[in-house]
Amino acid sequence: MKITTALGTLAFAAFLATNLASADELNVICSSEQDHCDLLVRTFEDKTGIDVAMVRKSTGETLAQIRAEAGNPKVDVWYGGTGDPHIIAAGEGLTRKSGVNTDDLLGWAKNMVDITDGRSIGIYAGALGIGYNSELLAQKGLKPPLCWRDLADPSYAGEIQVANPNSSGTAYTELATFVQLFGEEEGFKLLKKIGKNVNQYTKSGSAPTKAAARGETTIAISFIHGMVKQAVAGFPIVAVSPCEGTGYEVGAVSIIKGTKNFQAAQKWVEYVLTPDAQALAAQVGSFQVPSNSNSKMPPEAPDLTTIKLIDYDFATYGSSETRKRLLNRWDKDVKPASK
Repeated sequence: MKITTALGTLAFAAFLATNLASADELNVICSSEQDHCDLLVRTFEDKTGIDVAMVRKSTGETLAQIRAEAGNPKVDVWYGGTGDPHIIAAGEGLTRKSGVNTDDLLGWAKNMVDITDGRSIGIYAGALGIGYNSELLAQKGLKPPLCWRDLADPSYAGEIQVANPNSSGTAYTELATFVQLFGEEEGFKLLKKIGKNVNQYTKSGSAPTKAAARGETTIAISFIHGMVKQAVAGFPIVAVSPCEGTGYEVGAVSIIKGTKNFQAAQKWVEYVLTPDAQALAAQVGSFQVPSNSNSKMPPEAPDLTTIKLIDYDFATYGSSETRKRLLNRWDKDVKPASK
């Protein structure tokens, strides 16, 4: 009887410790912009009393980290960044179902839930595009690029900046977009031609737009809402939706499998899906389209209904096998072309 009681006491203590941790602390990797991540953390802490330790990393870096930590994760929840790596993480069993209600979400956000069997949820959407510094373009006597194929023009030599798809979800979206738009062979040929005009492949997907805003490069390839952010801040950035059509991201949130703070992680997911939390993005100039059907659309947000979007195949390009193959080919064929 004493042994049973002792074991029962230990089991109860372990249960209590686990649930106290779940209620009081949370470790977040955030793949959105730093100011957006910081604001979400502050408001979540104020609302729930849960202490959040947050680090900002790109989606490629995050995927690598949670793979390395599989079975003993240091992170509880992954917020933001393009959906493809979230889908890959779900397919590899690195994330778990949240059990959060998604009835109020728009169709493209629920599609993310369906593809991942509930392991990832759409939080925002944004279209890929071309951005250019209008002052630099005029100074250099260059024509505005209106189409993806325009970027292969030799007159843009050394003028284009884009991220590396190995680390950046934004750049992987570009890679997958070209393959879907033009076919794999023609898509890689075009990427290689454009690569001859690239001055730098950055680690972060938002870095090229910021560089264009500062006048460090003339043209950037990134998400249009990031270009709008720089334009609203007063920089001479013009955003272009390419004439051939373009891909788009569905930013996502996922709970890491094996989290020791599941209850807190679940509360985070519930919070970031609310209209109040999604409205915070516009306060720091993040003008993505929010996923909750009751959320108010920021007036600055690009209207996706006016953009020629491709029927982006998230299931195919969010698979580990496809991603690995395309990245290997990009490393071999495209990156060496950059000057």
